[in-house]
Amino acid sequence: MTSPYDPRMPGTPILIALGVYAVVSMVTLGVFAIDKRLARMGARRIPERTLHALALLGGWPGSAAAFVIVRHKNRKPAFVAITVAIALVHGAAWALLSKGALR
Repeated sequence: MTSPYDPRMPGTPILIALGVYAVVSMVTLGVFAIDKRLARMGARRIPERTLHALALLGGWPGSAAAFVIVRHKNRKPAFVAITVAIALVHGAAWALLSKGALR
């Protein structure tokens, strides 16, 4: 059996990273949906810091999806701006990786 980082399989680390993005994004979307439900019930909410941390850990696509799917936090410009900044940081990191700058 080969290692996930076997040089004979150059795309494997990217596939692993994309898998992590997918899983963390689904978790993030779920947490946003739970927070939306808590908001409607008038219950104690999930801290915005936690929501941003999930986005930073790779869940920013799930966070963006939550803006549309559950219409959560989309009326808070500061929250949306931070999420967009997180997405841009991830995009910049991927661009630098593709150019070999972060190897």
